[in-house]
Amino acid sequence: MADDGLLHGLTDLEWSTGQSRHPGERFASTILDHHLEISTRDPDDDDQHLVTILRHPALVSIGRTRGGISGVTVSRCHHGISLSGCPDDPIFASETSSSRLDVDYLKGVVPVTTDCATTRVSSTWADTVRRLAKERDAIILAHNYQAPEIQDVADHVGDSLALARLAAKSSASTIVLAGVHFMAETAALLCPDRTVLIPDAQAGCSLADSLTVEQLRAWKAEHPDAAVVTYVNTTAEVKAESDICCTSSNAVDVVNSLPADQEILFGPDQFLGAHVRRRTGRHNIHVWMGECHVHADISPTELCDQVKANPEADLYIHPECGCTTSALWLTSNGDLPQDRTHVLSTGGMLDAARATRNSHVLVATETGMLHQLRQANSGTTFTAVNPDAVCPFMKMITPEKLLRCLETGAEAVTVDPALAEKARRAVERMIAIGGTATPVKESAHA
Repeated sequence: MADDGLLHGLTDLEWSTGQSRHPGERFASTILDHHLEISTRDPDDDDQHLVTILRHPALVSIGRTRGGISGVTVSRCHHGISLSGCPDDPIFASETSSSRLDVDYLKGVVPVTTDCATTRVSSTWADTVRRLAKERDAIILAHNYQAPEIQDVADHVGDSLALARLAAKSSASTIVLAGVHFMAETAALLCPDRTVLIPDAQAGCSLADSLTVEQLRAWKAEHPDAAVVTYVNTTAEVKAESDICCTSSNAVDVVNSLPADQEILFGPDQFLGAHVRRRTGRHNIHVWMGECHVHADISPTELCDQVKANPEADLYIHPECGCTTSALWLTSNGDLPQDRTHVLSTGGMLDAARATRNSHVLVATETGMLHQLRQANSGTTFTAVNPDAVCPFMKMITPEKLLRCLETGAEAVTVDPALAEKARRAVERMIAIGGTATPVKESAHA
């Protein structure tokens, strides 16, 4: 049993060890609420990344890629802490059969309690977050891809469109956006008279990074008469160069709102762009070749394997997924069940989940969505097509960072007023267009 305060005050640990599974193997760990996550990387294989999560004081493994670890103890050593376990367990075994993993150095400070009998954060943490939010006159908005504990403590949970609408109509003086940076930036565009906070300003987006303002300007120069429709997953600079924004839930409606003969530049997501082309039947849409790396990695092979293993399951596919085009082609060929294959935004998935009578649904999107789907329909089993489809940027918003954000008012997100005025027009046009944008979870804390 870990002694009280043993892991108190530790975060972002890093260490190398001579007692690892492979000489020179690097280890990195992070305190995630009450959990210690240990990642190992084989220096001879950059693609190998093993993850184990230890929970104290129970100290049982809840890792998704390693088997259970029994008899693990945590103790102090002259370097800081050491983990001891069964020599036969692969995470501790080494060429010398040592059962000890010594920390070479540690850094950082974060409050972590040792009272954590479950995988959820403590009710004390949640109560503190709610109290601080009330004191700060703050509304907490969380994206569907956030960790379950963040979703559960938020006032509202939803997709990008829902969160933008909620931010715009909220009367709170402070908006805390538990999501990635462009979402907080969008809230700041819509609410220039209010304080917008994000728990970690480094939480970026690979899709937003795939189209820069310089690239968009050059693209527009090649098509001077085209209307520019950009996914909301973009920077404020890109939004300012756009005619209208969209999300996955209203992209088709946005494009259909433009004249049929209007040439369109659509970016940055190539898979959503292909989906819009199919749904609208328009051939005058030029699509930027960007992607979300998490969705793009959900492959047609994984999709087919899961469908074969679960032949009676429904299939929900997010239009950002790299498997979307293949899925629709396979559906037309009869290789996937046409009546049970649905391409849906996250908001659309929630609506479908509430209505389905099927006992099993396969879900192709970021795994954070499973939490809300399961809450919407406890009688159906929701399974990730790719259980490794986890956005590292979304998961940068941790319980500790949310608490610190409310305590200190960091980190504030602002946009230059002149830039914000131009970008705001594109976002407001998006909000005015229809589409499924009902929040997944209404406030339970009012």
